Amino acid sequence: MELLPEDNLKSNLLLLLLLHLFVGSFAGDCPKPEVGENMVLSEAALLKNDFPEGSKVLLECARGYEKASGSGTIDCVDNKWTEPDLNCKKLDCGQPKPEPHMSFNTSGGTVFGSRIKVICEEGYWILGTSFKHCYATGWFGKATCKIFTCPKPAEVKNGKNSWIADTVPEYGQVINFTCNEGYVLSGSKNITCGKTKYDSPPPQCIERTTASPSATTVIARIFTSISTPQQGDKFITFEKKAPRTSEPSSTTTSLKGI
Repeated sequence: MELLPEDNLKSNLLLLLLLHLFVGSFAGDCPKPEVGENMVLSEAALLKNDFPEGSKVLLECARGYEKASGSGTIDCVDNKWTEPDLNCKKLDCGQPKPEPHMSFNTSGGTVFGSRIKVICEEGYWILGTSFKHCYATGWFGKATCKIFTCPKPAEVKNGKNSWIADTVPEYGQVINFTCNEGYVLSGSKNITCGKTKYDSPPPQCIERTTASPSATTVIARIFTSISTPQQGDKFITFEKKAPRTSEPSSTTTSLKGI
């Protein structure tokens, strides 16, 4: 059966369409590119669904990374992508901003994903987080070093302390104590503010007492000599001793020259 010219035309068009579809499907279309953990497709590449032969796609460094070298461009050649030349490295947050009375342990590094420890000077404590983390936007984690304080020193009866400020004592400050006239200190004359408390309790002022009399008293002797002329050069002498403390008085009489 001989085909009419009109039918030949339709057949030829159908064959051309099938050939185009067949050839187009094997003409080198590339799949959507797959990237590594430190790379991402550019926004323009993400919006595409088809990547025909000769297509170019731009790769970028992922969040937290920066370009070290390379252009980042890959090409669709023979149904596959060329190897990317982009090299990405982790962002370096650098040294944290200095804070009063604070230092950092950066032994674990300062690049993206690192964690460093916050250290306060002796006598200070950490208000906030004890660590800082390096994110894509920089260091994250707020901390402040606060000095330790102690309560105001207690009042001492019959005495006083040297603290006259309205604020509370801080770490390392020393409080001195004195007693009023007629009183003496019992305990330490000064206390030092440590980590929330003093190194010793406050002293007391006790009344000064009169010294007790000695067990041995000085014995005063008063000698009175009474001479009475006798025969010739003979005479009689009487000796009198003063009384001792807390003892009955006694009188001693001596006869001399008889």
